Amino acid sequence: MNDHHNQHPKTFNKGKANQVNAVNGIDLTIADEEFLVIVGSNGSGKTTLLNLISGSILPTSGTITIDNDDVTKLADYQRSKWIARVFQNPINGTASELSILDNFRLAAIRTKAKGLSIGINDAFKSAVKEKIATLGLGLENKIEQPMGTLSGGQRQALTLLMSVMDDCKILLLDEPTAALDPRSAEIVMRTADKLSADFKLTTILVTHNLKDAYNFGTRIIQMSEGVIIKDIDTAQKQKLKQNDLFEWFG
Repeated sequence: MNDHHNQHPKTFNKGKANQVNAVNGIDLTIADEEFLVIVGSNGSGKTTLLNLISGSILPTSGTITIDNDDVTKLADYQRSKWIARVFQNPINGTASELSILDNFRLAAIRTKAKGLSIGINDAFKSAVKEKIATLGLGLENKIEQPMGTLSGGQRQALTLLMSVMDDCKILLLDEPTAALDPRSAEIVMRTADKLSADFKLTTILVTHNLKDAYNFGTRIIQMSEGVIIKDIDTAQKQKLKQNDLFEWFG
């Protein structure tokens, strides 16, 4: 069970005239292997909530627990054994001038991914090829190519794969398709969905794309002004029509 409780505000500019409670009085429990989608207009608190879960900002008050471990005071790098995070820009996740293989080697060294011997040996190469082949993008035959020669969608798909190769339990997707064209975005979302299922991850997606919110995930919450105003479980989500989502923002 991955529980994230944040029962009190995350306050910016405390005590000043422009004090903002970015996340305010949220009590949220996220189940193992759940794929939670968070939607909300700009300033609704969804990115702050993701930052609180990842540890890149710490709450002013309240608690955050993962698998019953209290992680409230741990910084993001101290939570990385549980959490992998993928950002908007595909360029952030990889080194452009290095080959696909070298990028995977760096990721393996960083996370000491289990079952991968990290040297430049054939075992490592074939393990990487095998993993990349599961994406169905044909990139397993291009592992010597520099990462910078790939499309944004291909890079983001590989970034996703590198980020979950270790034993992480929680995948945070911070608008991972915002910088991509529709075809690349589709590749990335299908990859995220597949990896989430294959690795039995708890996945949290923040998105502005209501089509993705409709097509992916097992649960959807809408945030507004730092609070959750809708929480739609799997059964309800299956009955949702795409228009219903657009009406939330009407």
